[in-house]
Amino acid sequence: MNILLLGSGGREHAFARQISLSKHCQNLFIAPGNPGTAAFGQNVPLSATDFAGIRQFVLSHDISMVIVGPEAPLVEGVYDYFVNDAELKNIPVIGPSRQGAMLEGSKAFSKAFMVRHHIPTAAYGEFTGENVEEGLAYIAAQTPPVVLKADGLAAGKGVLICTSIEEAQQEFREMLDGKFGQAGARVVIEEFMSGIEFSVFVLTDGKNYQVLPVAKDYKRIGEGDSGLNTGGMGAVSPPPFVSEAIMDRVSKEVIETTIAGLAQDGIVYKGFIYIGLMNTPGDVPKVVEYNCRMGDPETQAVLPRITSDFLELMQHVANGTLDQAALNISPEAAVTVILASQGYPGDFEKGKKITGLENIKDSLVFHAGTEIKDGNLVTSGGRVLAITSLHTDWLQALDNSNEAAALVEYEGKYYRKDIGFDLK
Repeated sequence: MNILLLGSGGREHAFARQISLSKHCQNLFIAPGNPGTAAFGQNVPLSATDFAGIRQFVLSHDISMVIVGPEAPLVEGVYDYFVNDAELKNIPVIGPSRQGAMLEGSKAFSKAFMVRHHIPTAAYGEFTGENVEEGLAYIAAQTPPVVLKADGLAAGKGVLICTSIEEAQQEFREMLDGKFGQAGARVVIEEFMSGIEFSVFVLTDGKNYQVLPVAKDYKRIGEGDSGLNTGGMGAVSPPPFVSEAIMDRVSKEVIETTIAGLAQDGIVYKGFIYIGLMNTPGDVPKVVEYNCRMGDPETQAVLPRITSDFLELMQHVANGTLDQAALNISPEAAVTVILASQGYPGDFEKGKKITGLENIKDSLVFHAGTEIKDGNLVTSGGRVLAITSLHTDWLQALDNSNEAAALVEYEGKYYRKDIGFDLK
């Protein structure tokens, strides 16, 4: 099979590695890819949202399947683009339809979906610039902390947890005034849920599903979960507290109702569903959010634990036979540590030369924000590298990832050394 993978981050590097291990992979192309993905296939200078360019490439390179990494092409309708094109419609796209991608593309859409299908989640209200006063009054009626979410895509940074009514009202006004651009033109206000978060990843063919390894990620920039939200600073898979009993509840009350709800609403969904959950007091899991794709950096911890042939799983998704697929998961735990640029998630400098990767022997290194410049590997993003280690003891995996992180050198390197601190 000739595979086209869309995306350019650490998640896509992990995908590229997994796809390249398949006996069914003849040629792998990554659009646009990064210096890390180049080790597993051929990078193609195409944007993941350049549908016309992707169409031409797919037809001229005899592509058998398109696997979509990031959310933007899904929300913009790459699945629909293929289905509605006479020459592309028989080439499977692993990813939901545009309507399915609205589970991530619109917080208001996803909350209404959960309420409609009786999926446990936090109480909420949604507001725009047309009913600001109602929104302010809704906030005033809450018990802090108050959760504010930009309705649209905001690169993982559109969620604010405000510790006072005054702060929440001020941030609410700023969001409607353009703090997160068009993504914040509609704001969802939620009750705050206490507990511990974890991430469940589901692969579905629209009818059947398989549950991939569970993970927990760490969004805050500072140790002890302090400071600003980021796209994610590390992940542990599996988190020790997620018991079989908790997962039984998640399967019955969340996963099955989500898959059934999509079918009931006539939404075409063939791909990955990320379900962010809060394990609230009494071991009652509630949905925080959906994503229409795999998480980042959780993917870098989850995929290395899957020992099944990855492309066979994807073929079952395309064929609607996922119930017949064998999903084998390594008993080893994985811990991923993100190396970031100084200043992230705020302003940061790029172009810092990276050295020391050749000294890492027993951990996996995934490129997230790197590029080749004047023959050197340099930083090009806020999150630069993801380092994943596997071990039967997750604490040893954490130590191994931290040790590997210390071997990498570039100006302004920053990483959290306490990933999993709350699980010990």
